[in-house]
Amino acid sequence: MVQPTILQIRDIYYPFLAAFGVPANLLTIVILSRGNCGLSKCISVYMAAMATADLLVMIFNVIVYHICTYHFPHSFLSYTAVCKFIIYINSTSLNMSVWYTILFTVDRFVAICCQKFKTKYCRVRTAAAAITTVSVLIYFQSIPFLFAYKFQQIINNIHWGCLPRIDFFTSPAGVGFIWMQIVLTTLFPFALILLFNCLTVRRILVASRARRGLRGHSSENQSDPEMENRRKSIILLFSVSGSFIVLWLTATFSPLTSGLTNTAHYRGDYTAPAYIATETGYMLMYLSSCTNTCIYAATQTKFREELKNVVKSPWTLILTLVKK
Repeated sequence: MVQPTILQIRDIYYPFLAAFGVPANLLTIVILSRGNCGLSKCISVYMAAMATADLLVMIFNVIVYHICTYHFPHSFLSYTAVCKFIIYINSTSLNMSVWYTILFTVDRFVAICCQKFKTKYCRVRTAAAAITTVSVLIYFQSIPFLFAYKFQQIINNIHWGCLPRIDFFTSPAGVGFIWMQIVLTTLFPFALILLFNCLTVRRILVASRARRGLRGHSSENQSDPEMENRRKSIILLFSVSGSFIVLWLTATFSPLTSGLTNTAHYRGDYTAPAYIATETGYMLMYLSSCTNTCIYAATQTKFREELKNVVKSPWTLILTLVKK
């Protein structure tokens, strides 16, 4: 029997995504930790945190959940305790990826639009405190997932599989928890990113007009380092946040319209438009955890140079050893 097209695409897509996403995010973490990209330490901390969260998404959400548990349903990953932990860590990884992007957006907004507050907020200590606080809140906020599933069957006194607890998901507390997840993971982040980006654009347009007026017509042909720095910062900000919004759109609204929220263990009609739309949305959503490295390489000259150096360094070491 021939597999439906969407399943054939899925079986090819996720391994390729993991093969690119894991090394890409690892390279990003290494490059940013070296501190030679010409970026402030504060923004480097946020970008490294985003790369770390994206790496966790690649490892747990893509490799463990969508590849290993899908192709090896009778492995130890199907133990109920392990299965619950995977569901829990999947939620925390995605939430951290989303909220670190918001922290990055807020940092750029403060750096560009709030000059008086910039010196107090745009610091490594503040960035570390913000990332730690958000991470702790996310880990606590996702705890109900550990109690939202039960074992599917018992084999040799071992609990296997994970089934949603109907009593939990139909209770007012369960319904409220799911809606809280939807709001905090997609709808509210979308609103915040759009809000801060709009405020940033407005501020830049006003500042640009004022700066051109102050510099006068005699300086029209001269380069303006301040405006050039702002331009680069805006390109980076809009590329990261714009990519996030575009790639998350389908995954955000498809479950709301179709009612299908989990495709990993779906056993219905694989040609149904609702399933295809939801599965496509998840594929695009996970793709967003791979794009930042490409964005940094495309928009940041020094990051691109560092990427070349890091990629070349193992080969350079090998050639040196061979010559010896």
